[in-house]
Amino acid sequence: MWEFWRKHKRKVYVTLGVFGSGYLLYKIYDARRRRLCDLETQLSAERESEELIKTQIQAHFESVQIIADSTTLPHVMQFLENQINENLDLTHLTERLIQGKGHPNTLTASEKLELWDRLKILSFTKMLSSIWAVTMLSLYIRVQVNILGRHLYIDTARGLESSQLLEEAELIDKNDERQFLACADYLSHSGLVGLIPLVEAATVEVLKGFCHCKGLKNVKIQSFSRKQLKDFFDDSVLYDTLIHIVETLMVMGNPHHWVGYLMPEVAGDYRTLASSSGSGSDLLHNTKFELLMEETRAVLSSGEFANVVDISLRRLVHEVSNDMVIECGENNLKSGMALARLIPRIARRGQLLLAEPNRSRYIHIIRSIPEVELFFTLLYSTTLVS
Repeated sequence: MWEFWRKHKRKVYVTLGVFGSGYLLYKIYDARRRRLCDLETQLSAERESEELIKTQIQAHFESVQIIADSTTLPHVMQFLENQINENLDLTHLTERLIQGKGHPNTLTASEKLELWDRLKILSFTKMLSSIWAVTMLSLYIRVQVNILGRHLYIDTARGLESSQLLEEAELIDKNDERQFLACADYLSHSGLVGLIPLVEAATVEVLKGFCHCKGLKNVKIQSFSRKQLKDFFDDSVLYDTLIHIVETLMVMGNPHHWVGYLMPEVAGDYRTLASSSGSGSDLLHNTKFELLMEETRAVLSSGEFANVVDISLRRLVHEVSNDMVIECGENNLKSGMALARLIPRIARRGQLLLAEPNRSRYIHIIRSIPEVELFFTLLYSTTLVS
């Protein structure tokens, strides 16, 4: 045995070393395999949890959009329609003209001309106010929905440490959500008071030929000719006139002036309300609502949103002009129609913009514009990773 050991002990050591190393490597491999398996199981569970959360977030986000589209927007549009009809009521002008036609001696020639001129201005003002309101409210409410979606994501992510169920996570307070969406009524309640005179001023400048186009976007430097009642309007003249009024309107006042018509200056008042409350939860509630409003104001004041507004207004003017061609008859408006005959149709189209079924169609047109879709896609996706 000693002789055998003496001759083969080196081989025995090498063999034991090889087997020992192999066993050690196997144990290391097995331990690593177990850890990887456990990690894969954990990652799989986290992925399932994330998918569940994403599904729940998407369901809630879609419910907010449904509320905005089916409840908030129709309610706001209906109230806005009533306010515009009330503030731009043309019946007293038409009744006086009809009365003057039946009784020629009741109105002088200058009085008739003055009434027709006023009817011309207010008819265009009503149409352009409706175009502006439909476009801006559609975009504004969509911004609100995206802001809510952003906060839903953030609040849910913060709640994941203590819960894997969306219902148990700390989400936006329902009262905050309702108040935030209710701010879409601001244009109807207060914004129109300042908007309508601005639209009327832009209309007067264009129709009376006082507007010089220097500084207007995509318009050559020239002076508009005064639009007389006997002037013939064809589809191109009508489109150019509407576009000139829109361009004049958009350069009047401060940059991003539309923000002041769409939402109130709530920050100071809301801070006062929050500080006067003795409850810490009320302070948190107020701060949350205030944050939603500040973020919305930042989006509306951005250059990207201004570009979307410009594209949307131009597209809607184009659609309205096409609808006017259909309403008047393609041959009539293509060949030209006296402005006096066109004025009643312009006033009626301004009212139809805010009423069913045209309201849904125009809003759908705005939202289907590629630049608008891209803007809201980037708005939502960018804020999610910020």
